[in-house]
Amino acid sequence: MSLVLTPLPAIPIIQKGDDLAEILEVAISAAGITLEDGDILAIAQKIVSKAEGRQVRLRDIVPGPRAHELARQTQKDARLIELILSESQRVVRVGPGTIIVQHRLGFVCANAGIDHSNVMERSAPEAEMVLLLPEDPDRSADRLRLRLCARSGRTIGIMIIDSHGRAWRLGTVGVCIGLSGVPALIDERGWKDLFGYTLRSTVVGVADELAAAASLVMGQAAEGTPAIHIKGFPYPLRDGRLQDLIRPREEDLFQ
Repeated sequence: MSLVLTPLPAIPIIQKGDDLAEILEVAISAAGITLEDGDILAIAQKIVSKAEGRQVRLRDIVPGPRAHELARQTQKDARLIELILSESQRVVRVGPGTIIVQHRLGFVCANAGIDHSNVMERSAPEAEMVLLLPEDPDRSADRLRLRLCARSGRTIGIMIIDSHGRAWRLGTVGVCIGLSGVPALIDERGWKDLFGYTLRSTVVGVADELAAAASLVMGQAAEGTPAIHIKGFPYPLRDGRLQDLIRPREEDLFQ
């Protein structure tokens, strides 16, 4: 098996309303790539959120009492805390400089995935901007996949990825927060290992594994490569959903 990840060049700074499918087509052509059946595109959450107009000016936010209370505990801007609360189902943990929440999409993360980096609008450079996650990342992935499949005549998959921390280890890694035409999990229970032992509990989070690899190629700072072409995924494409990856709360020993 050979897995090849290629960053797509020529992607401009994305603005609200930009046609991501068209921009990705140009970038794929600029990379000298012809889409084939089974290919996957991993796309940074940030450009999806920007195209969908998920930027917010903190000066427009009026924090409530709960936000002020948590701001004192976390030493964060109360306006940012108000946004975090609006994007969350519940607060899981609070500490100095940190607020861990269950996002309205179901996963647990820091700051509800709200980001300051690489967000500034050209039209409002004086405003303090933050970026929310896409409203429905699976739906965003569906729309992109259907358009790119129709225009290319190929069957491909789309993943929307972000960087999250982990309960067991330090450092952020790429994770999948939305997908279309890509399996989220591969259940290997019942498969045999090299010595004939039957696997009993192995379920592989292949979407997150791909997201981590793509995030490594993308980078986190000024690299300017928010989309990655992936060739050689070793499993058949089929539909997956973000909810496939989220551990039920009653099975989560860390909450």
